[in-house]
Amino acid sequence: QVRLVESGGGLVQTGGSLRLSCEFPARTLYAMGWFRQAPGKEYEFVAGIRRSGDRTDYADSVKGRFTISRDNVKNTVLLQMNSLKPEDTAVYYCAARAGMFVRTERRDYDYWGQGTQVTVSS
Repeated sequence: QVRLVESGGGLVQTGGSLRLSCEFPARTLYAMGWFRQAPGKEYEFVAGIRRSGDRTDYADSVKGRFTISRDNVKNTVLLQMNSLKPEDTAVYYCAARAGMFVRTERRDYDYWGQGTQVTVSS
């Protein structure tokens, strides 16, 4: 069982910033992704990073505002979120897949964190 532990959510005003963190088990190498789910909506891919960390992918809605990164020594993946908007409000989930490449579909990920709430007030 792979346990992912998220932290960093909270309440912020429009235009503010938050940084989400996700710890993954040591000595495991997965491609990592962040997804989100707003109330009454489907899961949405937000950002992903290759196992090697040399390539990233973003949803169009967050490009230029969010940055995903990883540290394979500290076993963490980060999502830096800037210029937040009310439509970014959602529960954010960290996910891992046992492969090298990023995928944007929820079904392609094997392990999930418990989720962290991000609320952006207008």
